[in-house]
Amino acid sequence: MAQTSFQLDEGTAQAIEELKKVFNVTSNTAVIRKAVALSRIAARNSNTDDNTITLLDKDETPTKIMLAS
Repeated sequence: MAQTSFQLDEGTAQAIEELKKVFNVTSNTAVIRKAVALSRIAARNSNTDDNTITLLDKDETPTKIMLAS
C-alpha cells in the first residue's frame, strides 16, 4: 500500500476532525478514503458541459452545485 504524508493548514485539519464525526470514523486515513470515494462519485456524475452536479431533494427539486475548477 502506498504511503503519503500531508501538511495541512488549520482549517483543513479542523474539517478532517469534523468529518471524523460525520463519517463515524477515528482516523484521518478513513476520512480521506471516504472523501476520495465521494469525489469519484461526484466526478462520474458531473456535467462536463458546465462543471456541475445536480442533486435532487425529497421533493425531486433539483439543486445544481458548481464544482471548483
